[in-house]
Order: sequence, then C-alpha cells, then structure tokens
Amino acid sequence: MSFTIRKATENDIPTILHLITQLAIYEKLEREVVATEETLKQTIFVQNYAEVIIGEEDGQTVGFALFFHNYSTFLSKPGIYLEDLFVEVEHRGKGYGKNLLAELARIAKERNCGRLEWSVLNWNTPSIEFYKSLGAKPMDEWTVYRMTEQEINDLAAL
Repeated sequence: MSFTIRKATENDIPTILHLITQLAIYEKLEREVVATEETLKQTIFVQNYAEVIIGEEDGQTVGFALFFHNYSTFLSKPGIYLEDLFVEVEHRGKGYGKNLLAELARIAKERNCGRLEWSVLNWNTPSIEFYKSLGAKPMDEWTVYRMTEQEINDLAAL
C-alpha cells in the first residue's frame, strides 16, 4: 500500500464535504454541519480562506487536513491553524494522521510560521494521546471563546 498527500482541488469538494461530515459524526456534532459543496467551493477555492490537503491510499482518499493562517503578534510571524484532521476509521493506525501532520509541519516551516496549533475536544483521549506523542503541548491556561452568527450580528449592531 502506498500513501500519498496532495493539495486538494475543486474536484475534491464532494469528498471534502463527506470527510467533514464523517468527522462531525465522530465528534458527535453532525447536527452542526451546515456546509455545502457550494459554500466549500466559495470559501476554500474562490475566496481562499482555507486550504486542504488530501491523504490517499493507493489513489483512494482516506483522510484530510483543513487549515488556514493565523498570526502571532508576540512572534511577529504567521502561524497555521489546523481546523480539521481526519482519517477514515478503517484506515487509522497506519500512520496517516501523523503523515498529514508532518506535511503541515513542512508547510509551516516553508512559510516561516512560528506556530502550528489546533483544538481538540476534552473527551477525545485517543487524539490527545496521539498529539502528545508527537510533542504537542496542551494550552491548559487558555480558554477558547466563540461567537456564532447571532452573537456576531448582535455585537455588530451596537
């Protein structure tokens, strides 16, 4: 079996949506998926808000990583924020997740990024242990805050 990683193209949009949905099911958040093929096309391939790399085993997609740039004022450098990393359940344990993260690290290095960051659900012990095994450290002293569309609208109206 051969594993390869490539940059996603517009032709991958149905596959990307499928993988996002599978990740949401795994995280017990499928009710929150409102993405469509059209919104993915617009935001990833037209407006370039995010990038996607695809992992393939013998030419068949088995995983992906979706990421975008952020910025550290303290470092005065860009960073990469990994929004989603997912490998299909039946293909786990083969090192594909590690390979996708290693590719992101190479991209971060090429782009002179100061950080590679992501969030993980507190209950997701297998992922937490996996990330720690790669040298990632939890940012326990930070709390993520979020506003969704309604809160954004309310605040913008002030």
